Amino acid sequence: MDLRHLRYFTAVAEERHFGRAAQRLGIAQPPLSRQIQDLESELGFSLFDRSRRRVDLTPAGEVFLAHVRRVFDALELAVHEARRASVGETGRLVVGYLSSLAYSGITELVRAFRTEFPSVELALREMPPQEQIEALKDGRIDVGFVRAPLDDARLSAECVRREPLVVALPADHPLAARKRIPLELLSREPFVVFPRQRGSAFFDLVMTLCRQAGFSPRIVQEALHLDILSLVAAGFGVSILPDSIKNIRRSGLALRPIVGAPSTDLLLAWRAGDASPTLGQFLAFVRRVGVNKPRAARRPRGEGEPGRSAPGEGEPGRSTPGEGEPGRRAPGEEGEAEPERRARRPGARRAAAAEEE
Repeated sequence: MDLRHLRYFTAVAEERHFGRAAQRLGIAQPPLSRQIQDLESELGFSLFDRSRRRVDLTPAGEVFLAHVRRVFDALELAVHEARRASVGETGRLVVGYLSSLAYSGITELVRAFRTEFPSVELALREMPPQEQIEALKDGRIDVGFVRAPLDDARLSAECVRREPLVVALPADHPLAARKRIPLELLSREPFVVFPRQRGSAFFDLVMTLCRQAGFSPRIVQEALHLDILSLVAAGFGVSILPDSIKNIRRSGLALRPIVGAPSTDLLLAWRAGDASPTLGQFLAFVRRVGVNKPRAARRPRGEGEPGRSAPGEGEPGRSTPGEGEPGRRAPGEEGEAEPERRARRPGARRAAAAEEE
C-alpha cells in the first residue's frame, strides 16, 4: 500500500463513481478499478458496495475514508512545517548574551524577532563572554553576543555594534568635573575591573589602553559589570566600561568619555559551518535590524544635551543675549537706525508730509 492507492480510493469515495474518479485523476477507468481491487485484497475486506448502479462505501470503507483523510491532512501539515523549518521559520535557538545587553539592546531585538518569527522558540542564557565561547563550542548555545577580539577557528563572528569606552568614577571624584578624561590621569587611581577568566578580550583591551597611556593599572577589586558600578559609586576605585553602561541608572556615579575615543566591538558569534536554517534566519535578522544603540544618557550640567544647548551656546530657534534672533536685532547691531524705522511707519509718513506742507 502506498499513497497512490489511498489517493485513488479517496477519489472514488468522494465521486461515488469510477468513471468520474478516473477523469478527476487523469487516468483510464480500468487501471483505477484494478488499483482499488489490489487495495481491497491487501486490506482483506471490501471498501465499496458495487451491487447497485452507484458506488457506495461499505461500513468499513466509511471508517477507512475518515482515517485516510486525516493521513492526508497530517501529510500536508508535515510538508508545510518541514518547508518552514527548511527556511528557518520554525525551530529552537539558544542565545547567549552579556549582562550589560539586558539594558542596551537584547530586549528590543528579541521582541522584534519573536514578532516576525513567532514559531521559533528562543531560549536566552545570560553568560560572561568566556563562558559563552565555551558554550558555543560544546553546543550548549547556538549563538552569542561577546566582546572582540575573538580568535578561534571553530567559531565565526561579525561586529554588530561599536561602542566608545567611558571612565566610571565616584560622583565626587575631582576628575568628574572634566568633560573628557585622558587615560594618563588615571595612572595613580585604584581600578575595579572585569575578571580576565570571565572575559579575556575586554580585560586585555583595558590593560592595553592603560599601557599605551604609560602605566599599568593598580587593580584593587574584580567584579561583573553591574557590580563594578556599585563598587565605583562606593569609592573603591575607577573603571573603564562600554558606553552602554550609561543605560543603568546608578546614584553616586559619574561616567565620562575618554580622550581619543577608544572603543570596543560587540560581536555576534556562532559555530563555524553551522547550517541550521533557524540560525541563518536569526543572523540575517540581526544584520537587517541591528542591535539597538544605547539610549542617550542625560549629561551633567554644563555639558549640553542633544537638542539643548548649554548656557552661552545658543539653542536652535533661540538666541542667547548678545546674539541676533531671526527678525530681531540685538542692541548696538549694525542696520537701520531706530528713528529711520519710525519714519517709515505709515503714521510717521503722514505727519512728515503735513509738516512739509
